[in-house]
Amino acid sequence: MPPPLVAELSQEDHAVIHSAYRRLLRTLDGKMEQEDHDQVRHAFELAAEAHSLQRRKSGEPYITHPIEVAIICIEEIGLGPTAAVCALLHDVVEDTDYTIEQIKTEFGDKVALIVDGLTKLDGTATSESPQAENFRKVISTLVIDVRVVLIKMADRMHNMRTLGSMPRHKQLKIAAETSYIYAPLAHRLGLYNIRSEFQDLCLKIMEPETYDEINQKLNASEDERAEYIEKFLAPLQEELADAGLKYRCFGRAKSVSSIYNKIKSKDTPFEQVYDIFAVRIVLDVERRREKTLCWTAYSIVTDIYKPIPERLKDWVTVPKSNGYESLHTTVIGPEGRFVEVQIRSERMDEIAERGFAAHWKYKGINNQPDVYEKWLDQVRDLMENPNSDALEFVSDFKNNLYSEEIFAVTPRGDMINLPKGATALDFAFHIHTDIGYRCRAVKVNNRIVPMGYKLNMGDKVEVITDKNQKPNESWLKIVVTGKARSKIRNAMKEERRKTGELGKEALQRKFNNMKVNYDQGVETLVKFFNLNSHIDLYFAIATEEIDLIDTFKNFEVKDQKLVEIVKEAPIAEPDKKQEQPRGKITAATKILVNGEPAELYHYKLANCCNPVQGDDIFAFLTAKEGMKIHRTNCSNATNLLARYGYRVMKAEWVANMDTTFVVDLKITGVDEGIGVIERLTKEIGGLGVNIRSFHIEGGDQGYYEGKISLLVLNREQLNVVMRTLKKLDFVETVTRID
Repeated sequence: MPPPLVAELSQEDHAVIHSAYRRLLRTLDGKMEQEDHDQVRHAFELAAEAHSLQRRKSGEPYITHPIEVAIICIEEIGLGPTAAVCALLHDVVEDTDYTIEQIKTEFGDKVALIVDGLTKLDGTATSESPQAENFRKVISTLVIDVRVVLIKMADRMHNMRTLGSMPRHKQLKIAAETSYIYAPLAHRLGLYNIRSEFQDLCLKIMEPETYDEINQKLNASEDERAEYIEKFLAPLQEELADAGLKYRCFGRAKSVSSIYNKIKSKDTPFEQVYDIFAVRIVLDVERRREKTLCWTAYSIVTDIYKPIPERLKDWVTVPKSNGYESLHTTVIGPEGRFVEVQIRSERMDEIAERGFAAHWKYKGINNQPDVYEKWLDQVRDLMENPNSDALEFVSDFKNNLYSEEIFAVTPRGDMINLPKGATALDFAFHIHTDIGYRCRAVKVNNRIVPMGYKLNMGDKVEVITDKNQKPNESWLKIVVTGKARSKIRNAMKEERRKTGELGKEALQRKFNNMKVNYDQGVETLVKFFNLNSHIDLYFAIATEEIDLIDTFKNFEVKDQKLVEIVKEAPIAEPDKKQEQPRGKITAATKILVNGEPAELYHYKLANCCNPVQGDDIFAFLTAKEGMKIHRTNCSNATNLLARYGYRVMKAEWVANMDTTFVVDLKITGVDEGIGVIERLTKEIGGLGVNIRSFHIEGGDQGYYEGKISLLVLNREQLNVVMRTLKKLDFVETVTRID
């Protein structure tokens, strides 16, 4: 029997809602007791009533969103009925008149705790970045109930899938947040499918042309790829069956974003990316024989196809820190093509597909280690300082979401997982905060190295401590892990606080003599010097950066309050030449920001990405340098949009500008002994484009790499230049560089 109808909705709306609700019940089929079924139904009815007057940007009834989030939680993440209840209620407190207390009364403490974690801050936060404050709130719930973050993942996934109805600038902000924090977090929790889809959807929004180009090429080569995989697997299947192994094997194309990253990192065209797909062999085997039979399957693969030894990755013997287990190798298949082969058990495959949720299914069974507990301890460490800056916290937390990792070994033989690029000082802080604080020197493989030495896989590390050692500011430039950075900052703040006690005492004496209210006086001075905190003021006074005698020449005392003396400035005549009606588009206008001429904001084109007319752009209001115009695929865009989204504004080009823009191109190719520079300049000149500068090197080794700086009218002209150069037989790659 379907739930009762809501009067405010049409029959068509009810059909859509009940169809979605029935799909939810089907995903929960077999996972619910009667009590769970009643809870899910009650949550649906309450949410449907609460959201009855709301619609999504697409026009659908809003309640379809919580239902879809609940379905993703069950189908794609592997959570249960409690998560479905919380997913159905996740926007009720934030978007309607319901309170957490009412949720607690209706559904109990556990559901109320999770829903509270999913509810954004109320907008009263005074942080420089409200987004960072919301990230911190969600992350803080990791140590209480990880389901909050998993439901948040499902919420973000449905929002990303339905982002098409949002304005372009909002799409960019949401995609940047997803790329900056949610995709790495999904990776850290072992949600590989979620992570891959996040990255694909972000690429589709940030660089739609690139996404479409790669996706079309993938689709075009699908039949040829399927035929090759079948040819590759045929001899393997025969040998695996002869060995008596129960298995399933298949080939799967890698994600668009993964292929794009390879194209970008290796500076190679799509056609030359050899590992566009991977072959997976999944063994149906009991837990105790997993490792043995995975290596048996590996030996069968490498008996048939020649392996590339340096591309063997053994995460069966030493799993990744997020619980991922698999054997990866690359072999040379038919026609000399490189093929990546992944070998794992059904249990390993479930954990690889569903991550944290699947891991808990096996927790405590057959001595399965709790791979997340140490990482959650690090999150608890970061949460210890509730007064830390939200942006710093999010940055530190993100540093814990590393994808590539190494392990180092203690003198006692314990293995320590660290991100790739971690230093000897990171290792010291990972062992224990006090060891990090007192670190005087480090030995790696029995020889003294600098604290900033980057560790390699398998290094044996010994930390030498000194009770008189203290952290200093230069250490922040040495470490890369969030834990180490957070602990060093805390130590520096404590040191500043202790030093600042002398400044505080001096200020108290001065205020007593002047009969100034202490709290009001301190706040006034903090604002006057544009400082971040009282501690910074006390420290500046103690270290004589601020001279109190000179300072108080700028103030007078009125009613026990410190009042700044206002100095009258000379009245300047208005510059009539500079005056123009606000909002009027002139011939000089190149860019509109929120529909107004960008010159009203005193803007500049960002040097980090050099936008040209036709590029997809956004405007960013900096703290000190006015308005900057960035490309949406700028290397800094994700950070700016994710952390400072409230400073971002919509920007668009004004058509038909007679202005040139500077663009740098990197060109590589084979030097055929014929004047490369002459041929390149002739081709470019023939397109009517001026060359600003040209640098080339490596020509005497049969290979050249050149950097050409051009003056182009717009992106269309730039694309014509790039396409023309790519067609030349002596040119291998042409890429735009920032």
